[in-house]
Amino acid sequence: MTNVYSAPGDRSSQVIEGLAVPRGRFPHYRRAGDFIYVSGTSSRRPDNSFVGVEVDDFGTTQLDIQAQTRAVIENMRAILQQAGADLEDVVEISSFLVNMNDFGGYNQVYAEYFDEHGPARTTVAVHQLPHPHLLIEIKAVVYKPLNRGGHPA
Repeated sequence: MTNVYSAPGDRSSQVIEGLAVPRGRFPHYRRAGDFIYVSGTSSRRPDNSFVGVEVDDFGTTQLDIQAQTRAVIENMRAILQQAGADLEDVVEISSFLVNMNDFGGYNQVYAEYFDEHGPARTTVAVHQLPHPHLLIEIKAVVYKPLNRGGHPA
């Protein structure tokens, strides 16, 4: 079930069915007038497994920044489509990397989706994310004007 919470002034928030449920009491996105704010998004699947994680028979874990980055951006795309927007509407991205040694791989995949005409971007290193298999989390600000009926234009 999709949960949409509306408030006066063209504000709504949504937890989207079919995506990984947020690990806390917050929505996948929040609309405020013509802007959509996408909560921090990871490579987590709806079954709570992660894209970009392989564990062998001996328990050795391999984490893939490129696979995780691609999954994060695709998860964001799915969220935006539910909000009536898409990646081309993103105006700002904040990326959080656990290890700046992953910056090159992250940047390569990022460039598959965005270029110099895309969103403003900030990338920072963080001590850790909510799960030890996560290498990256991204949040976004999106500009998608509403039409007179209160729907995305």
